[in-house]
Amino acid sequence: MKVEFILPFVKGAVDVLKAEANADVEKGTLAIEESSVTTHEDVTVLIGVTGQLQGVVMYSLSERTAKNLVSTMLNERIPVFNDMVESAVAEMGNVISGIASAELEAAGYVCKIAPPTLVKGRGVIISTINIKRLVIPLGTPLGELKISVALREYS
Repeated sequence: MKVEFILPFVKGAVDVLKAEANADVEKGTLAIEESSVTTHEDVTVLIGVTGQLQGVVMYSLSERTAKNLVSTMLNERIPVFNDMVESAVAEMGNVISGIASAELEAAGYVCKIAPPTLVKGRGVIISTINIKRLVIPLGTPLGELKISVALREYS
């Protein structure tokens, strides 16, 4: 997989986190993973991608980070991980992916995104079958968001 496939997702995430949560974002080290993902975070948003690029993008974060982000976005303390937090986190993944898919289309890769799916629980195994994942952690004062991009070109 090409690194250029992950950059629009990172840019989208940085833009959304800055605009919606007024959060400074520090990019971590990019890593390549091949094995199935065993989630180490509480919440993972999955967004399917189809078209010239196919695969999945995952956004993983702790419940605490999710509550912190949503609390900041709403300017209201959210003490419990509830349906509203789930919905907001899923929509955040959707918005980031929408921004990224527009950037990818501008670069010549026609792709569409599926509605978000939210997976709760640590230790969940998610397989991207035979597609390598590019993973980058984004640190903020509100917590860490890990983006995993598993896309391949389809001709």
